[in-house]
Amino acid sequence: MTRNAILLFAIGLALLTVPLVIVSDFYVNLASQVLIYALLAVSLNLLLGYGGMVSLGHGSFVGLASYAAVLLLNAGYGQLPSATLAILFSTACGGLFGLLALRASGIGFLMITLALGQIVWGIAYRANTLTEGDNGLRFPARPHPFGLDIASAAKFYWFTLAIFAIALFVIWRLTRSPFGAALQGARDQPRRMRMLGHNVWLIQWLAFVLSAFWGSVAGLLYVYYNLFISPHAISLQQSAEVLLMAILGGASTFLGPIVGAVIITLVKNVVSSYVDRWNTLLGAIFVIVILFMPFGIVPGVRQLWARLRRAPKARSAP
Repeated sequence: MTRNAILLFAIGLALLTVPLVIVSDFYVNLASQVLIYALLAVSLNLLLGYGGMVSLGHGSFVGLASYAAVLLLNAGYGQLPSATLAILFSTACGGLFGLLALRASGIGFLMITLALGQIVWGIAYRANTLTEGDNGLRFPARPHPFGLDIASAAKFYWFTLAIFAIALFVIWRLTRSPFGAALQGARDQPRRMRMLGHNVWLIQWLAFVLSAFWGSVAGLLYVYYNLFISPHAISLQQSAEVLLMAILGGASTFLGPIVGAVIITLVKNVVSSYVDRWNTLLGAIFVIVILFMPFGIVPGVRQLWARLRRAPKARSAP
């Protein structure tokens, strides 16, 4: 426990000092982008890793929260009311989507979430009078939470890091609560859970709503970061990338989606400057990881480390 506390403290201190060590606004903004996508991937992992439900429409919550925040702010609501109502609206849509998607399981669930995500994208793309279509909507300015100015790259990073840390702690506690155990039980043994008196459908629906809530928080941070939202941000490619983040890092672990978000975001924004076919590189990374670490990078590294620690003991044994 002490070792884990020291490691957590060191990681937190390193994250806090990023804007002080890195002087380039580009890389500070990139670090903010990594945190936003990491939160989005962790929120999806509530469904994927802990609930066993594969969703291809998670990117829709980015659009629902972002578009709602812009439209409410343009309608005369303040920053705090527009943010609160946007998250509530997007979460409510998540509840409705869950009602529809949980009518099926497996491939059926996947296809329903894909269809719902495409419906949200289609509305954003075609409702020109409301969303400006492919031209997108601009967000007027970043808010001033508690009177703090987060307009600069460093201050916005610290703001995003604070939200990310709170979200991560809440989700971590949730996965280790009785509800988290019930969600994993519904994933592994749904028939046995029903026999024990648990409402498996309700557990999965609540997980869908909670996943939508934290995905909406990530969506709000997304529009604060870019000060712009367009249908491209909620396309099928976006949802697929978030799903890939969780699988690449290891959906069976809590930290896996964060590792996946770091790798994919860096490949998209840094490696793509030097490699024209960065999509091919990303595909190659995914294939290599699946071949040699079928459960993802984090579980694979843990297995490799355990094997290396056992090797000296095996050699020294008589």
